[in-house]
Amino acid sequence: MTDYQGLYEFSPRLLELAEKAEQNCREIFRQTEEIQAYNEAKVLKAFSDNRVSAAHLVGTTGYGYDDAGRDNLDRVFAQAFGAEDALVRHQFVSGTHTLSTALFGVLRTGDTVVSVTGAPYDTMEEVIGIRGGKTGSLAEFGVHYRQIELLPDGTPNFAAIEEAAKSAKMIYIQRSRGYSLRPSLRVETIGEIAAAAKRGNPDVIVFVDNCYGEFVEKREPTEVGADLMAGSLIKNPGGGIAPTGGYIAGREDLVELCGYRATCPGIGRESGCTQDQNRGLYLGFFHAPSAVANAVKTSCFACALFAELGCRTTPRFDEPRTDIIAAIELGSPERLCAFCRGIQAGSPVDSFVTPEPWAMPGYSDEVIMAAGAFTMGASLELSADGPLREPYSVWVQGGLTYNTGKLGILLAAQAMEGC
Repeated sequence: MTDYQGLYEFSPRLLELAEKAEQNCREIFRQTEEIQAYNEAKVLKAFSDNRVSAAHLVGTTGYGYDDAGRDNLDRVFAQAFGAEDALVRHQFVSGTHTLSTALFGVLRTGDTVVSVTGAPYDTMEEVIGIRGGKTGSLAEFGVHYRQIELLPDGTPNFAAIEEAAKSAKMIYIQRSRGYSLRPSLRVETIGEIAAAAKRGNPDVIVFVDNCYGEFVEKREPTEVGADLMAGSLIKNPGGGIAPTGGYIAGREDLVELCGYRATCPGIGRESGCTQDQNRGLYLGFFHAPSAVANAVKTSCFACALFAELGCRTTPRFDEPRTDIIAAIELGSPERLCAFCRGIQAGSPVDSFVTPEPWAMPGYSDEVIMAAGAFTMGASLELSADGPLREPYSVWVQGGLTYNTGKLGILLAAQAMEGC
C-alpha cells in the first residue's frame, strides 16, 4: 500500500484493510486493463480510418454549415460504437437532454414506449410524464408509456418483453442501475433483450440509455441489436476532457430524425456551429477508454474496501462490470453524508466545501452530492451522491486516475469513522 506519510494521515487499520482490498482486486484490475487496451485500439482505428486531421480540431461560428470537424466526429463515434451513424453535439446540455431529444425525435402521437428495466432514472420521469406538471412531456404529446419490472433476481422478463413489443413502437432499456440496487445490464443481456423484442415485433425500435456504460466492455449496445443509444459527454465518452455535450448513435434513419429534433425540421444536423469545442470533444473521446478503466478500478477498490468494512455493495468488487457505478449501502443519513464529505475532501476542486442535502430539480427526495470536479457535474470524475431515503445508499462513480480515486475512497471511509 502506498505510504502517504507527510501527506495524508490514515489509521493503521484502514490502511491494512485497503491493502487487503487492493490485493483482492488484482484479477478484476487485470481484466479491466485488457478491455482498456482493446477499446483504446478501437478508438485509434476510428481516428485513423476517418483521417482525423488538425483541420478537424478547429471550430466554426454562426450557422456552422459544412463544419468538417463536427461531421467527421460523428463518423468517428459511429465507427467506434459499431453504429451506422452518430450525432455528437456540444449543444446537448446533459444526458437527460440527449435522451429526451432521441425520444421526441423518434416517437409520435399514439406511439407506445415500454421501459423493460423497471422505472427509469429519476430525471426521466418528467420527460416521460410519469410525474410533474405541464412541462411538455411525452405524455402531453400523446405518447403512451408502460413498464415491465425486472424479475426478483434482477434479470429481464424476456417473455413479457416479447409480448409487450407486439404493440410498442419502442423498447426502452436503461443500462445502468440509476438510484436503485438492481444489477446494471451487461451488453450481452441487452442483446438478448433486443432479440426478444424483435421476436415479438421485428419493427420495434430498441433504444438504450447508455449513460455510464461506454467503454466498460469491449462491445456497445449498437453492436448487439440495439437500434439506438444515447449518452452524455461529461460521463464516459468525454474522457474527463469534453466540457459538455452528448451523443446519439445507431441506425442512420433514426439518427437523422433525432437531428431534426436537436435543431428543427428541414435543417437537422446540417447546422450548429462548434465554436471552439471540437478539440476537446476529439481529445476526450480519444482519452475515454483510459479514463473509464481508471474509474472502473476505483469503483472495484471502493467495493472491496467497504465490503471489508461490513457494507453491502452492488456489484461485488469481483463481479464483471458493465458501468462505472457502484452502490454502497450505508444504513443511515449520517453515514451517507459523512461519506460524501470525505469524497469532497478528496476532490481536486472545492475540496474545502461541505456538501449538504438539497431539493435538486428533477428528483423526488432530497439528494446529497459530492463532486469537486473540473467540469461541473462530470461523473467520470470521482463523485458520490444519493437520495436521503432508505436504505441510505451512496452511488459512487468516476476517478480520472486510479491513485487519486483510491485516495478519495480512503478519505470517505475515514470520514465515516465514529458514525
